Amino acid sequence: MERDTTIRRIKALGTPNSVSQVNNVSRSSYGGNGYNSDPKKKPEVNLFLLREGFGASLVFVFILVLWVLVHLSLQQLVIGKSTGEFNAIRARRHLERITSVGPRPVGSPENEVLTVAYLLEQIKHIEAEVAAAGAPHRLSVDVQRPTGSFSIDFLGGFTSFYDRVTNVAVKLEPKAGASHLMLANCHFDTVANSPGASDDAVSCAVMLEVLHSLANLSTPLRHGVVFLFNGAEENVLQASHGFITQHPWAKQVRAFINLEAAGVGGKEVVFQTGPENPWLVQAYVHAAKHPFASVVGQEVFQSGIIPSDTDFRIYRDFGNIPGIDLAFIENGFIYHTKYDTPDRILTDSIQRAGDNILAVLKHLVMSEELADSSQYRHGNMVFFDLLGVVVVAYPARVGTILNYVVAAATFLYLAKKATRPGNGGGRYVRQLACAAGLTVLSWVVTLLSVLMVALLVTLLGRSMFWYNHFYASVCLYGSAAASEMVLVHTLAKNLYYGGVRLVELAELYFDVSLLLWCCSLVVFTLQGLCSAYVPLLMVAFPLVTKILLTNEFKHRGASSKYCVLYLLGLALPYVHFMFLIWVVFEIFTPILGRSGTEIPPEVVLSTLVTLATIFLSSFFLHFIYLVRSTRWVLSGLGCLFAVVFLLMSAGLFFPYSSNPDSPRPKRVFVQHTTRTFHDLSGRVESRDSGLWVNSFDYTAMQYVTPLIPELNDTTRTVCREDHPFCGYPWFLPVKFLSKKNWYLPAPEVSPSLPVDFTLVSKEETVWGTVRMTFSVTGPSHMTLYLLPHPGASLFSWSLGDGIPPFDVSGEYFVFYSHGLDAPAWTFWIEIQLDPSGPEGVVSVAISSHYFFGSDQRTDQLDALLQRFPSWAFPSSWVSTYTMYRY
Repeated sequence: MERDTTIRRIKALGTPNSVSQVNNVSRSSYGGNGYNSDPKKKPEVNLFLLREGFGASLVFVFILVLWVLVHLSLQQLVIGKSTGEFNAIRARRHLERITSVGPRPVGSPENEVLTVAYLLEQIKHIEAEVAAAGAPHRLSVDVQRPTGSFSIDFLGGFTSFYDRVTNVAVKLEPKAGASHLMLANCHFDTVANSPGASDDAVSCAVMLEVLHSLANLSTPLRHGVVFLFNGAEENVLQASHGFITQHPWAKQVRAFINLEAAGVGGKEVVFQTGPENPWLVQAYVHAAKHPFASVVGQEVFQSGIIPSDTDFRIYRDFGNIPGIDLAFIENGFIYHTKYDTPDRILTDSIQRAGDNILAVLKHLVMSEELADSSQYRHGNMVFFDLLGVVVVAYPARVGTILNYVVAAATFLYLAKKATRPGNGGGRYVRQLACAAGLTVLSWVVTLLSVLMVALLVTLLGRSMFWYNHFYASVCLYGSAAASEMVLVHTLAKNLYYGGVRLVELAELYFDVSLLLWCCSLVVFTLQGLCSAYVPLLMVAFPLVTKILLTNEFKHRGASSKYCVLYLLGLALPYVHFMFLIWVVFEIFTPILGRSGTEIPPEVVLSTLVTLATIFLSSFFLHFIYLVRSTRWVLSGLGCLFAVVFLLMSAGLFFPYSSNPDSPRPKRVFVQHTTRTFHDLSGRVESRDSGLWVNSFDYTAMQYVTPLIPELNDTTRTVCREDHPFCGYPWFLPVKFLSKKNWYLPAPEVSPSLPVDFTLVSKEETVWGTVRMTFSVTGPSHMTLYLLPHPGASLFSWSLGDGIPPFDVSGEYFVFYSHGLDAPAWTFWIEIQLDPSGPEGVVSVAISSHYFFGSDQRTDQLDALLQRFPSWAFPSSWVSTYTMYRY
C-alpha cells in the first residue's frame, strides 16, 4: 500500500526536462537518514536526478558569471560622479613632471635636487594661493636631512645606516596652530633603472593635489596634517625612520596614512591598519568614496609570506602610532622595472585614489578621536568590501560573538539530523564522520596528484609557462584538481555507497561541506583571526539557503528551480571568495617572477590553484552526488588537461613577453664589478673583475643562454664560505634566494669616486674585547659585511641600538646610503675573543654600488646588456667589493 502511494506521488509530480529521475524507495526500507538497512538491496524507483550536462553547465555558468562580476568591479575605478574637490588632471601633471627626470635613486641629483626643487615650487604656489584667498590655514615647510641607524628583521634581518637623506615635510594647520597632527606619507625616490611612476610618484602627485584641496578649504581644520614627501624609502625605509624618530613635528603625530605600490595602477587597496585603533578603519569606511579594503590582506601581509615591507612598519614600530596602509597591487609584473611609466596609470585610478585620500584625511582632521586616540585604541576591526561598492566593518569582538552564534546554529542543525528517528546508535554521526574523512582524503589525493604534475612540468624544463599565460595554469592545474576531486567522489558513490539513495548522499555531502567550513570558522576564531569572516560567510549563507529549500528538495529533489535557487544562495559568499582568489593570484603570480632561483614556482602556483579549486568545489560536492554519471565531465576535464599539457610540453607557452601593452619581463641583475681580497697582513691576496649576473626567477639563464652562450655552467659562481657573503657585492641580503649566478671575466672598473676604507684604530677594552674603529668614504650606496672567524663573536657596535641582531649564518649585513654632501662614515665594532681561537678575528668587506651618473655604466656592461633579449629587464650598475681580514 505504501509503495502504491509513493508511485502515485511520483506520477503527480512529473519529471522536469532538466532532470532525470532519482533513486527512491519507500521510507520503510530506509532509516530516517536515508540509508538502506540492506546495502545489497537496489533502489526500486527513479526520481529527480540532475542530468550531467545540465549540472555541469549550471556550475560552469555560475563560476563564469561571478568571475566576470569580479573583473567588472575591478575595472569600475570610480563609482558615481566625482565631487570635483580633487583634480586628477592636475595630479597627472605632477606625476608626469616628477617622472620626467627619470630614475631617482637616493643620492642622485634627480632625487636630491630636481625632484625636491619641483616639490618645493608646487608647495610655494599652494602657499601663495592660501595667502591670497585668505584661507583659515597656514603652511609650514621643512626640508629635513636626517642621519640615523636602525635594525630591521626584513629579509632575514639586517642593519641600516643613513646619512643626510631627504625629507620634504609640509604642515597644514589652522592659523591658531594645532596640537594634534595626521601624517600622510609617500616617497619620491625609486630603485635604479625604473622611473617609478606607480612606486611611488603617483602617490606624491596625489598628495600634492590633496594638500592643494585641503589648504583651500573655507572651513578651518580642527587638527593639522603633515604631508611627508620622503626621499629614501627604497633604501629600506630610511627617510621615514629619520622623520618619525628625529623631526620635532613627529611628537604631535597621532595617526598616519601611507600610500604605496606593489603594482602599477588599478585600485588602491587598504591592506593593513592599526595596530588596534579600530576608529581608523571606521573613518575609512565612513569617508572613502570608492572603498576597497580587506582584513584578509592585512593578516596575510603581516604574516611575512609576502617578501615586502612599507613605511607602515617604521611608523608602527619606531613611532608607536597607528595608521592605514594603502597600495596599488595590479600588474605587479612591471613593478620596479622600466615599464613603470605614467601612461600605464589611468586618470580614473588617480581620481579614485585622490577622492579617497582627501575624504579620509578630511574626516580624520575633523574628528574627535585624533585628539585622544588612546581612548579609542583597543580592539581590532573586521573589514572587507563587496565588489568595491560597500565596505562591511564591525569590531572583532562582535565578530567573535557572531562567529560562535553561526557555529552553534550549524552544530544545532547537524545535531537535529542526528536525532531523527532511524538514526539510533549514532548512525548519522558515523556516516558524517566517514564522509568528512573521505572528503579530506580527496583533498590530500588531489593536492598530491597536482604536485606530481607540477614536478613533471619542472622536470620538463617548462617552469613558469603560465607567467605570460595565466589561464593556461588554471586549465592545467585546475582541470587536474577538479577531475581528481570528481573522480574520487564518483568512485566513492559507485563503489562505497552502492546501496544508498543519491539524494541522501547529496544531502550528506552538503552537511560535510558545512561541517568542514564550520570547523575552520571555529579554529580561525580561536586563533583571533579577523579573517574568520570568510568561513562565516561560507557557512551562514549556504545554511540559510539549504533550510529555505528543504521542502523543495524533499518533495522534488534536484529540480531546476532547486538548483538555480541553491546557486543563488551561494552567490554572495562565492563572489567575495572569488575576489579574494583574484587578489591572491594578482599578488603572488608576479612575485614568483622575482622570488629567486631556489623557490620552485610550479609548486607554489599549483598549490594555490588546487586550494582555490578545493575551496570552490566544497558546496558543489552536493551536485556530484545528484548526477547519475560523471563520465562526460571527467572526459571533458581530461581532454582539457591533455591538450594544455601537450601545448605546454611543446613550448608553446613562452613565459616572458616584451609586448608594450602587457609586458612580462624576465628580471636580471647585472653588475660590472672589481673584487679585491686582502690577507691578515694587509697585502692583496687576489683581485679580479667581471660581469656578475643574477637571475631572480627559477628559470635562471635557461632562456638566455641560447642568446648569450657564455652564461653557462662553466661560468657559474661558487660561494666562498670563508668570505663575507660569498665574496660578491650583494646589494641586499638575498643570497639565500638567488644561489644561481654567473661571473664573466671583464676589465677592471674605475669609478670616479672610489671607496676609501680605513682602519682608524684597534684596541683592547678593559672587559676583554677588541674594538676596531673604521672610516669609509664612497658613493651614495655601500654595503658592509662582517664575518667573525671561528672562536670570535660580534659583541657590540656603534650601529642601530648597539646590539648586533643575531644571524644564524654568522654573518652581518649593514646597508648604508647617503644624500648630498655627506661626511665620512665612521663606526666601530667590538669583537669578543675565544682564547683558543685562531689568528685573526674577523673578515670585513665593503661593497660600493654606483646607481646613477657616468659611473653607472661601462662599455663592457653596455655591450652585454645589448645582447639580452627584448623580453628581459636587466637592471645594471657598476660595483666594487673589497675584503680585509683582521
